[in-house]
Amino acid sequence: MKRTNTFAVRPLSENGQRLLRDLLDASAALWNEVNYQRLMRYNDENGFGGSVWDADTGHLEGKYKAVLGASTAQQVIRKNSEAWRAFFRLKEQYHDASNTSVMDHPEPPGFRGNEDNGRQLKTVIRNTSYTIEWGDRSRLEILVGSELKSRYDHTGRLRLEVAGNPNWPDYEKQGRLDLWYDETDGTFRASQPVTVSDEARATPLAAETAALDIGANNLVACTTITGEQYLYEGRNLFARFRETTQEVARLQSKLEAGRDSSERIRRLYRKRTRRRDHAQEALCRDVIERLYAEGVDTVYIGDLTGVLETHWSVKANAKTHNFWAFEKFMDRLACTAEEYGISVEVRSEAWTSQECPQCGSTDRTTRHQETLTCPCGFEGHADLTASKTLLERQTEQEVRPMARPVRFEWDDHDWSGKSHPHNSPKEARTDRSTVDRRENCLRGDGIATIPREEYHG
Repeated sequence: MKRTNTFAVRPLSENGQRLLRDLLDASAALWNEVNYQRLMRYNDENGFGGSVWDADTGHLEGKYKAVLGASTAQQVIRKNSEAWRAFFRLKEQYHDASNTSVMDHPEPPGFRGNEDNGRQLKTVIRNTSYTIEWGDRSRLEILVGSELKSRYDHTGRLRLEVAGNPNWPDYEKQGRLDLWYDETDGTFRASQPVTVSDEARATPLAAETAALDIGANNLVACTTITGEQYLYEGRNLFARFRETTQEVARLQSKLEAGRDSSERIRRLYRKRTRRRDHAQEALCRDVIERLYAEGVDTVYIGDLTGVLETHWSVKANAKTHNFWAFEKFMDRLACTAEEYGISVEVRSEAWTSQECPQCGSTDRTTRHQETLTCPCGFEGHADLTASKTLLERQTEQEVRPMARPVRFEWDDHDWSGKSHPHNSPKEARTDRSTVDRRENCLRGDGIATIPREEYHG
């Protein structure tokens, strides 16, 4: 399995901190120079001409290898090449009329700031140019160039203290290391891709099934064949996402002519993305752990192809393309499910949100906000009904929920409903209008929270 260890690192001295900053700054400068040459060729400006791949990267590697080390300079250039290849793939998909996965016109790779306004301090280290030792005093050692060693009177590799414990300390192979300075919280961070043995994968406890309906107002509506239903709300998350977006727009309107961003704007963008990703990562972990405890070994998810079309509403557009981030969410969900031996299968969800589970009608039903109603007398929660209908289609079995659905809200920490220092528990039962009224939902007073390790984003 491919997995990633993400952790904070700390230089052991003030001298080491300055050295690390210079290393990251030089990496950003190299990225900018490579990117500039390629962008000018792409735009065919200033008489550059030719292909983006004609940029003189060999000269730039030689210019920076004394500071970064030859291997790191090579990796920075290689990563920029990967960014350009990804851009060209997206551009091809955008211009393919039969492909609806890319709706917004892709932009070429961007720059990492400048000395006057501050650079995005970031580098990448080849897998053979760093070592990590895990234990009571975990540490990371990275290769640095001879010029930096001389400047700071440093010998050997730069040693950094690793904060916290990795999720995957026992790996078979390590990939290249991403290392950056997170200005949001003033911390150096690292991301280490690793290959983990398949023996680390859990075995499902039974052979039950579940279905998920993915949305934005409600991020996930889940129904299991065993009769459990979970609803993960997204309104508060989107409200905060939109507040940040509006603040970015306000700041952009105050920029001087000729400027399109600032460090404060970039910081807000990073904060917005981290907040969303943290909540979605925790959601994936929470729902998969619950399903694993229920004995689920297969999860069906509605196919979203064709759903992500452009909407006229600015707010709807923001939900569709920015906040939802469906592909990223689906990849994360599948990755988490793999750890528990749970397979994720994408299936058509056509009409599941309109179909009445009582009479089967799709043209007589009415949806108002979260409620689906039908003249036959059915009334229920639209998203939960959709997940239940999807599950019944795939299993060809009737699902009769035994428990009232459980509603979860995000409290900036997790979805489990445990007490929080500055907030009350967020787990609460849905009201009766969210339940299929044909069912007798009288089981117990609650659903216990599944014990799990605290999530760290």
